[in-house]
Amino acid sequence: MKRICIGLLCFCLLQTNIWAQMSKPKREYVEFLSITNHPDRNYALGDTAFVTLHAYAGGLPLNDIPVYYAVGNEMMPADRPDSILLCDGKAILPMGASHVPGFRSCSFRFKVAGKEYKDLIKVAYASEQIRPTIPYPDDFNAFWTRTLQEAEQSVPLNPVVTRLPQYDTNEAEVSLVKLDCGPNGRCIYGYLVKPKAEGTYPVVLYPPGAGSKKIVSEYDYAQAGFISLKIEIHGLSPELPDEIYEEQRKSVEDYMYKGLNSPQSYYYKDVYIGCVRAIDYLCSLPEFDGKNVGVSGGSQGGALSIVTAALNPRVTFLASFYPALSDMTGFLNGRAGGWPKFFRDGKDNAKLQTDRQTAIHTLSYYDVVNFARQLKVPGFYSYGYNDETCSPTSISAVINGVTAPKQVVITPTSGHWRFMETHSKAMEWMKTQTE
Repeated sequence: MKRICIGLLCFCLLQTNIWAQMSKPKREYVEFLSITNHPDRNYALGDTAFVTLHAYAGGLPLNDIPVYYAVGNEMMPADRPDSILLCDGKAILPMGASHVPGFRSCSFRFKVAGKEYKDLIKVAYASEQIRPTIPYPDDFNAFWTRTLQEAEQSVPLNPVVTRLPQYDTNEAEVSLVKLDCGPNGRCIYGYLVKPKAEGTYPVVLYPPGAGSKKIVSEYDYAQAGFISLKIEIHGLSPELPDEIYEEQRKSVEDYMYKGLNSPQSYYYKDVYIGCVRAIDYLCSLPEFDGKNVGVSGGSQGGALSIVTAALNPRVTFLASFYPALSDMTGFLNGRAGGWPKFFRDGKDNAKLQTDRQTAIHTLSYYDVVNFARQLKVPGFYSYGYNDETCSPTSISAVINGVTAPKQVVITPTSGHWRFMETHSKAMEWMKTQTE
């Protein structure tokens, strides 16, 4: 037994010595960098684009490694796939050219020691010239004026506020808010986060991204001197036990397809109303400073930020990141459309539950493009070229239609996410709007 223990001790000492000599690497064994011939990834119509791929293993250039790539217009069927060998750590991937405003994409992959490496690069062609494809209804403004008036007259907000001190911090206090927003008990919930220090503050609405997952309380805005209300849009309390919440959320799966047979019945009608009414609620708070009202979110939340700012005259500024629900008929016009990618590949999705023309008619009242042109307040807009969820083509159609003051921050290498540096820029910009 003593001999076994001594043996185990020696083994452990040996392993410790080995691991001490094999400290965690500070960089990846295989590293690669893809660079376009226009560093900002912006091209004039007719310009030829190409990507230079640099790849190394252990700091040494890779040779005779095949790189498989495909090039095409964004989210459209790719041109003929091709391949090229890395030579002295470099390969040049041609992306062709575009003679119409839009985006070209190049995806590539290669393997080293059985591990695959891949990336996506998109480049812009005269993106400032991209115009929407979605129709603009003659009665767009009349429809929404009537819809909001009817909601205000028939559905009181009936706010129910529940303090949640277990979520408080030293600087902020948290409450759960329930607001009615539609008939048949349609409501929204939100976490209201206020700075604890006495005084009055700007207010910010924080609408959610797509889906029906639980929201959580956020403290960024309170730390920056705002009162914020982070909402969900399905009437599902985030304080429900997980198993009950999971069961209830099944009823709202594929919600973006529900009610497309009419603008009056579409699921997003009460969502848009709920966002507008949430602003009204924030402005009723005694701690509201009486003048500064913002709305900010990303993806679906970016879309709802634009919609809310267009529909509620109390809003004084907005920050929208990669907005969804934008130029949703793009795929019917030979280019990328916005999330949820209706009509992709020229096919009607069976989930539409109505004919194409009826769906287009309904969507025209809900497309963010048609709200963006109504904006009158300053906005901060940001997106990345590599977004495969909300296409930069559809986002460009939105931003190009904004005539109100705007600051646009583009990070070509980001996808359906943003760098913390970009988030910080937006927060600083929002603070300047309250000075």
